[in-house]
Amino acid sequence: MAGELPYEKPLAEMRQKIEELKQFGQEKGIDFTEEIKRLEERYDQMADEIYSNISAPQKMHLARLHQRPTSLDFIELIFTDFIELHGDRLFGDDLAVVGGIARLNGIPVTVIGQQRGKDTKDNIARFFGSPHPEGFRKALRLMQQADKFRRPIITFVDTKGAYPGNTAEERGQSEAIARNLREMAKLSVPVICVVIGEGGSGGALAMAVGNRVLMLEHAIYSAISPNGAASILWKDASKADQAAEAMRITAQDLLEMEVIEDIIPEPKGGAHKDYEVAAEAVKSALDRHLKELSVMDAHELKEDRYQKFRKIGEFGWYQQQQNETNSELQ
Repeated sequence: MAGELPYEKPLAEMRQKIEELKQFGQEKGIDFTEEIKRLEERYDQMADEIYSNISAPQKMHLARLHQRPTSLDFIELIFTDFIELHGDRLFGDDLAVVGGIARLNGIPVTVIGQQRGKDTKDNIARFFGSPHPEGFRKALRLMQQADKFRRPIITFVDTKGAYPGNTAEERGQSEAIARNLREMAKLSVPVICVVIGEGGSGGALAMAVGNRVLMLEHAIYSAISPNGAASILWKDASKADQAAEAMRITAQDLLEMEVIEDIIPEPKGGAHKDYEVAAEAVKSALDRHLKELSVMDAHELKEDRYQKFRKIGEFGWYQQQQNETNSELQ
């Protein structure tokens, strides 16, 4: 099974039994139709049970699966007339960030995404999807161009975090991220951000200050990677699964906490099982949210974005204290 994860092992074994029975029946000329039908029904039942109860650690591994569709895969399947633009006009072209002009259902948009590699050579060239400062500055250049020409902006977030090496720090990594946060908040056009795999740390947030933040069903999004959190909390990165469970990094958790606005369904088992079905679901969500945002003027879009982030982090105890204070005053 392509892209098989540990929790899928029972499914792989069941599928192998079904295929072996089909092959044996063909070789011996025996009709196993009823037996195969029962096994297929059991397989479907088992798949429903497994895929409807994927834990946070399992989602973490699923989100990181290298077979998952990348930003360029989604761009190819969702948009038309895509023209990629390169460089930050300051240092160079970071291949960990791709972007350009395209059409979504005939509407001109600017689309930008963090791009992982498809193999080892490609991953090395793209720094495994971890941008340098020039990547964030390229993204910002394209966003400011979109703002000038009144094009909606769509970003695909898929990174473990910004590149942590000396070269990135020497070229102003933290400043580049901070500038993106500030400038994205000021954009006068609709901004829709989609977390398609792993959204990690400031590297993700630097391309996720949008009016709407959406997540694929099995994507994860967090202020620090589970591995990093485990290294800090327990001095042991191997406890990433334990950290993932505690951090509430899944799309379902984040929707409940109002960090994101929508969860985009994936094909059964994950987006890597069927790129086209996954892309169609993303396209439908983008079209729906873009229509909602297109009726807002520049001031309303900025205010909408401000209010979205302003409400994040409101704790229940604080609200309770406010209610008690208001009661005393009355």
